[in-house]
Amino acid sequence: MRINTNDLTLKRNYLSKYRFLINEYEQVKRGEHPSFRFAKDFYLAHDTDRRSFLKYYNRFKQSGNELDLLPAKRGPKYSTRRPGPQDEQQVLDLRSRGCNKFEIADRFKQKATNFIPSPSGVYNILKRHNKNRLTVTDKEVKRKIIKERMGQLGHIDCHHLSKSVIRGQNRKLYLLCVLDDHSRLAWAEVMEDITALTTMFTSLRCMQALKREFGIQFEEIIADNGPEFGTSTSLNKKNHPFERMLVETGIKRRYMKPYHPQTNGKVERFWRTLKEDLIEDTDFDSFAELEDELLKYLVYYNWERPHQGINGKKPIEMASVNNK
Repeated sequence: MRINTNDLTLKRNYLSKYRFLINEYEQVKRGEHPSFRFAKDFYLAHDTDRRSFLKYYNRFKQSGNELDLLPAKRGPKYSTRRPGPQDEQQVLDLRSRGCNKFEIADRFKQKATNFIPSPSGVYNILKRHNKNRLTVTDKEVKRKIIKERMGQLGHIDCHHLSKSVIRGQNRKLYLLCVLDDHSRLAWAEVMEDITALTTMFTSLRCMQALKREFGIQFEEIIADNGPEFGTSTSLNKKNHPFERMLVETGIKRRYMKPYHPQTNGKVERFWRTLKEDLIEDTDFDSFAELEDELLKYLVYYNWERPHQGINGKKPIEMASVNNK
């Protein structure tokens, strides 16, 4: 019996067939074919699967090498597509912290590792380990989760004050706050307008104050998509004052999902606390008095006030633990 392991007849026939099909297909695409007007007629007449043909055709066009028209050797799907035990464990660790499949996939994408699963791939891993549904305990962990160290993530936001906050005056005033996710240490300043330039300088002063007082150097900052902070759709981020300031200081910008204020919920909770403790049912004699009272409140908030979100600790106590 003849051994035809090294016989190249099949290879030549395969290449000859694809040369013919490619020539026919390109005539159809140029509208020059004498018989076929549409590509679907071409596929039907030659009994060719559209997806299979286009896969090899596009591969050949990109490389220009006819060998790419030949079928490549494939191994079993389970051995080529299934992630390794370490990768699966990382997925399960993130799941134990309450992350959903989209958040887990995004974490791997940010790490830029060799293993970058899709949300459906994450779901398959979770399903294999019966973790595709969050328990009540898991949901509680997600609600309480905080960053592991100071400076890992900062929250920033602007707040509109009532026009009557200063007695006898009718003027627009604003507050800007920068808050550390891990310790809940916060710093805020009053602004007379909410332009991008003013917001940038005020943000920088607040971050410098947190660095000076507590040694916090932010790695990432999350803000809403207001014009004072710039948006994720901005074409040239270096032209926006706030975006440019983050680039120059080496801080990564994170964007909130539209109409999803919970993403910045920690600083939103700060506004609620500040309103209840300082602003509500209060007016001030002057702009200077408002600034002075705000500074006194920040000292109280950071050094003396217990915070429910960090198990009743004071923010300064979180900073002390972090520095040990």
